[in-house]
Amino acid sequence: MPFATAADGTRIFHKDWGTGQPVVFSHGWPLTADAWDAQLKLMADNGFRAIAHDRRGGGRSGQPWDGNDLDTYADDLAAVIEALDLRDAILVGHSTGGGEVTRYLGRHGSGRVAKAVLVGAIPPLMLRTDDNPEGLPIDVFDGIREGVASDRSQFYRDLSETFYGANRDGSTVTQGIRDQFWLWSMTVGIKGAYDCVKAFSETDLTEDLKGIDVPTLIVHGDDDQIVPIVASGDKSSKLVRGAVYKVYPGAPHGLAMVPRFADRFNADLLAFARS
Repeated sequence: MPFATAADGTRIFHKDWGTGQPVVFSHGWPLTADAWDAQLKLMADNGFRAIAHDRRGGGRSGQPWDGNDLDTYADDLAAVIEALDLRDAILVGHSTGGGEVTRYLGRHGSGRVAKAVLVGAIPPLMLRTDDNPEGLPIDVFDGIREGVASDRSQFYRDLSETFYGANRDGSTVTQGIRDQFWLWSMTVGIKGAYDCVKAFSETDLTEDLKGIDVPTLIVHGDDDQIVPIVASGDKSSKLVRGAVYKVYPGAPHGLAMVPRFADRFNADLLAFARS
């Protein structure tokens, strides 16, 4: 199994499929690289080298006690990119993974990066503050922590409903899609999952967004019940210079895995990668 080694010795598992310009995928909380399998195959089938890693704390990567924060996640992404000596890479991040990509560019620059894609991503800041009234109150994130700490198995089963918009009229979300969400989530250690809530909710990525200097595609569903578009996509699209912003009407948070929206996203991703 392929691993990169982080600065603190944590082993970071990654998939590496196909050949060509690298496209590196960062997944959302509380999932693993497997959440990107359809897009990995899409890109590899179309002449790209498709790579995705399991974030520390879950999946096949190590589960250290420390380092469950966006700075370290970004450094772990850098470890994968450097171990594979990737150049001219396209970075794609969903949700927390979008924060990871944004912080990577803020900490490590764009020397190895050609483009970026942020999908239902957490930047600039999810938490409601005086300067960010569109954010969500801390009680929401305290509730997530309580769910993870008390009965995370049932919590993840319930969360899959709003994650994919299965609670909306006309939903095409199957039980299989919800089951795989639960399966992936249960491979994430409770410590990493719990700590990551603070990382994705309280990290301010405003300055990182302002510093992005590569072509960037921002995709967000206007029915995202996890990362509200008014506090994220709408703001990020104004902070990233020259960003292309695509709003998907009716799309949920996990839009890349929902049949009704995945085809559009896959087409947009492929077209942006080729542009």
